Amino acid sequence: MAKIKTAWFCSNCGVQAAKWVGYCPSCGEWNTYQEEVVQRQGHETVAYKQKRPENKPVAIRSIAHEEDIRFSTYSVELDRVLGGGLVLGSLVLVGGEPGIGKSTLMLQAALRSENVKVLYISGEESEEQIKMRADRIGIQNEDCFILTETSLDIIMSHIDVFSPQMVIIDSIQTLHTSLIDSSAGSISQIRECASTFQRWCKTTNVPVFLIGHITKEGAIAGPKLLEHMVDVALYFEGDRNYGYRILRSIKNRFGSTNELGIFEMQRTGLREVHNPSEILISHRDEPVSGVAISATIEGLRPLLIEVQALVGTAAYGTPQRSSTSFDVRRVNMLLAVLEKRCGFKLNTKDVFLNIAGGLRVDDPAIDLSVVCAILSSSVDVALSPKDCFAGEVGLSGEIRSVSRLEMRIAEAEKLGFSRMFVSKYGMKNILKTGIEIVPVNKIEEIVKKIFK
Repeated sequence: MAKIKTAWFCSNCGVQAAKWVGYCPSCGEWNTYQEEVVQRQGHETVAYKQKRPENKPVAIRSIAHEEDIRFSTYSVELDRVLGGGLVLGSLVLVGGEPGIGKSTLMLQAALRSENVKVLYISGEESEEQIKMRADRIGIQNEDCFILTETSLDIIMSHIDVFSPQMVIIDSIQTLHTSLIDSSAGSISQIRECASTFQRWCKTTNVPVFLIGHITKEGAIAGPKLLEHMVDVALYFEGDRNYGYRILRSIKNRFGSTNELGIFEMQRTGLREVHNPSEILISHRDEPVSGVAISATIEGLRPLLIEVQALVGTAAYGTPQRSSTSFDVRRVNMLLAVLEKRCGFKLNTKDVFLNIAGGLRVDDPAIDLSVVCAILSSSVDVALSPKDCFAGEVGLSGEIRSVSRLEMRIAEAEKLGFSRMFVSKYGMKNILKTGIEIVPVNKIEEIVKKIFK
């Protein structure tokens, strides 16, 4: 009888152990080890063998350096996140929640990459399902081919014969190789399949996209090693109640991780949002209280967002503190600063805060707009629709300077704002602008200038 060799793997970080342990010494998680079949003795398998040239040590000065060769995916937002385009021979991982639009994004890139021979490999959908989505998006690349297969050995055989210029795998968790006896989606299967594509793309200089599922904690499913193996790791995120999607880079060996792309989900696919500030700001016939516009930075991209606040009397004795798309703990801190430094009695008031558009923001520069929106709703006085705010509020009530203030001012000027409130400590390097810059030092100053 054939002898089966098994091992224990941590489902969180992928570390291997000879036996089950309750506490993972690598990632510190409890009860994450799972037993998997590693090798079955006497079991013949057909593995894909990659020919590799013999390497020799060379002096670092003698190495010829060439610039990364990139080509466009015909998506401005995707190219921006990738660092200016797709690098030849790169392995890119795209993760996100189910139904967020990962497959649509990759299929759209495949259908619009003109004069590029693309092989789209799907282990989750049939050819008919992919064709229905492609008809809605619009087929512009006649050299886009679909393969529905989950066996890695068969896929690599097709790739050798087909010789594509770009490969898309949807998804890496559905593939399995005959080298491993465990089921598809297990840690050992994901690691072996990803390692095979890594070796292949580096030797053939062909870029490969891997679509990956995420766990309920929001991390890429499978071993943590998967994110270390790839060259670029992208996260596709968004709120299901809104049509906007954000593509973030958490790792990029060929560019910056500060860039992000913004899309809007429509019936015909994902539409690129080149000027998200105009969409995130509501258009009204007349000003209303509790609304303030903030200049924030997402990555290296300036955005103007609308902060909405509602302050009312607590009906049941205990005041409520609710926040959407903004940290509620920071809201409580700002409310405490207002009570201590400005004398506003908000301890018996319900305070509700919302960031319009569903965009989650953690930039401290919107503190000033949050404070102004709360004060505006509390006294029921509307702020001027031509005012914009950018400043961090400290515990002593001071307005602290923020980074990249010039970019924030330029974005506000481009969208037609006439006045912007900033910290006076960040005015040193500000050049002459077309809008009025109002420097403030304390919260008390901005209260006097706005509600005078």
